[in-house]
This record gives sequence, structure tokens and C-alpha cells, in this order.
Amino acid sequence: MKVDLFIPCFIDQLRPETAFNTIKVLEKAGCHVNYNVEQTCCGQAAFNAGYWNEAREVGVKFLTEADMNRYTVSPGASCVGMIRNSYDFLFQNSSHHNRFRQLQKKIFELSEFLVDVLHVTDLGSMLTAKATYHDSCSALRECHIKSQPRQLLEHVQGLQLVEMKDCETCCGFGGAFAVKAEPISVAMAEQKVEHALATGAEYLISTDYSCLLHLDSYIKNKGIALKTLHIADVLAMGI
Repeated sequence: MKVDLFIPCFIDQLRPETAFNTIKVLEKAGCHVNYNVEQTCCGQAAFNAGYWNEAREVGVKFLTEADMNRYTVSPGASCVGMIRNSYDFLFQNSSHHNRFRQLQKKIFELSEFLVDVLHVTDLGSMLTAKATYHDSCSALRECHIKSQPRQLLEHVQGLQLVEMKDCETCCGFGGAFAVKAEPISVAMAEQKVEHALATGAEYLISTDYSCLLHLDSYIKNKGIALKTLHIADVLAMGI
């Protein structure tokens, strides 16, 4: 199967190795991965900040470049959630709305694509460690992703997955929220990290690097012995 890869801005700029690991995982699952080097952004940052015209302009580029004959896969549930849900608002009563409806059915976050489309749960990944999983708001509430990443992580050889308290509670990132309401955002990160530490986990895993970036900043600032990993990085280990 040939699939198109969409890399979120955060990963492109700050964690490119996660993008390469996403390719590695998809190829292990039997996919031929196509990457458009001209791709930019889904428009989420502008949309969340209230710059809807600018978000629409970026969205048009995304829709124009998308190949409706192939699946588009992304290692970022927040981007997938933006495209599946917010594009409906941006392109209502426009000539792009039908194309959005087509794309809505063809775009998937990495873990849900592997489990729900390819029906793959075991990639032969290996990580000898104890870990806990953070449900990002976008994955859980916008994309309804809950069991898929857990199914994949449960098949990682050597990995002990332990649920933390309030795993579905927001980590405090929320894009502009972390800037506009910094004290609240930091307090939410503190609570999330404390819950992760209470499990005895060495790793905190999620589908969204934006959440992990926020949590990792808090962890490093406090000198806490907890590592963050994107699920693509975990699944790429040992394959």
C-alpha cells in the first residue's frame, strides 16, 4: 500500500527523528511511504489563535496537494483532529468542502492507521522498560483514539505498560493556552508528571509530540528522572 506522510510542524522543526521513525514503522507494516517535500502546515496554530483566514489559506494548500486515492498518515493526532473537524468549519459553503469530506475519510493518525486500517498490532518492536501512556486531548476527544496505541504498546517486547491516574486529563499544553495561561499550564504539567512518576514508569509515551514537548520541558526544568517518547519512536525500536 502506498501512503502519504504528513509531518506536524513540531516534529519537523524539533524532533525530525520521529518523522524518520514513522517512516520506518510504516515500511515495517508493509507500506510504501510518499513524502511531499513542499508540504507545510495544516493551519492549526493559526486557527486556534483566531486567524481563520490565514488558516483557511494554509488549509486550501493542504487540500489541493492531498491525493484522495491514498491514505494520509500523520504522527500527530492534533493535526489529524484539525483536518477532520475544524476544516468543516473553515470550508463550509465553499468549493473546497467536498474535497475536505473526501480527505476526512482518508487521513489517519499513525496508531489508528496501523490498528484500524492495516490491522497490525505487533511490529516486532522491543523496549525493556516500564512506561505509562498519556492520552492527548486531540487524540482522545477529536480522533477518538484510546485503545489503538495501547494495543500496539502491549505488543512491544519487554515493555511493561502501567496506567497512571487521570491519564485522560489534559497536560496543560493546549498551544496558545500554555503561553496565555502559563501558571495554570505549568500546574497541569506538574500534576501529569506526578501521576506518571507514581506508577514507577521510566518513560512517558504519547501520540502527540506537542504534549511531550511541554511535559519534557517541565521534567528537565525540575531535574526529574523521567523520559518522554513518541509512540513512533517506541515502535521503531528493534525493527
